[in-house]
Amino acid sequence: MDYEIFDLGDVTLQSGVTLPNAFLAYKTYGRLNENKDNVIIYPTAFGDQHVQNEWLIGNGMALDPQKYFIIVPNLLGNGLSSSPSNTPPPFDRANFPHVTIYDNVRLQHRLVTEKFGIQKIALVVGWSMGGIQAFQWGASYPDMVERIAPFNGVAKTWPQTYVVLDGMKAPLMASVGFDSSKLNRLTSADMRAVGRVYAGWGVSHAFYREELYRELGFESLADFVVGVWEDSFMKLDPHNVLAMLWTGQNADISENPTYNGDFDKALKSIKALACIMPGSTDLFCTADDNEYEAKLIPNAAYYPIKSIWGHFAGRGINIADNKVIDDNLKHLLALSPNRL
Repeated sequence: MDYEIFDLGDVTLQSGVTLPNAFLAYKTYGRLNENKDNVIIYPTAFGDQHVQNEWLIGNGMALDPQKYFIIVPNLLGNGLSSSPSNTPPPFDRANFPHVTIYDNVRLQHRLVTEKFGIQKIALVVGWSMGGIQAFQWGASYPDMVERIAPFNGVAKTWPQTYVVLDGMKAPLMASVGFDSSKLNRLTSADMRAVGRVYAGWGVSHAFYREELYRELGFESLADFVVGVWEDSFMKLDPHNVLAMLWTGQNADISENPTYNGDFDKALKSIKALACIMPGSTDLFCTADDNEYEAKLIPNAAYYPIKSIWGHFAGRGINIADNKVIDDNLKHLLALSPNRL
């Protein structure tokens, strides 16, 4: 096992449901310094685990483990932290309670403060649903977080994004005749269609038109759809996917007792220096949405990643996109967090 477990005990979620014996899976890179001020939090995205974040961590990179103490907490529902697939009855599989982004970040805060005694965070960075966690950290703990850098991630699930995620949920519901009482019959084979739905959203029109999948070793469009989208989704547990889809569909950094749904207020309350990096051709976490959000954050810079890799400009696959993200993070970390 290449990660650690932080036991949370019985956790009352935002929904009011108490999840017994909850836990966070996490991995750390580098060492915490004496002042405990070299901390970077790097939450995982939908469907990802800590290993999928490692492309952005390395010697000489912005997230340099020789300089920083990097904590990668796994999203609740991803199969490593408390999830439908690893929780005993009565909260197993389709019975797993709804978990919000706010829940995730609140529990990550417990890990950071209770396990490590950390009171100051140099940076929270994340891709996609990891990005919305970065926004949430900034809004929930404005005096603790010095910098945030969400890339290909928005601060709430805007209506079109909601519809995209609903489209991913639909094949699983169709597999059981839209009868939620039969969801425990789902298997990984039912995930094949979910992968095909997502294939139209993960990368851009231009990516497909220019046949960039050939750079990844696929001879045809059909091979790419099967080899990437079907295969990757069929490795995921369908109940974990439904749990993470609910988290994603209901994501909003203002839906909590601090902001009571006032989204603009939540954005304006972020004190961190913010580097907002949308993908210029992202089809469902759009640059337009990020631009609106960046304008309301007092100390935000808006740097779109000019790429035809769509949402996957932030996936760590394309070298040019990776360099843009790393360079922007180096610039952000070089800035003094001291604010007026």
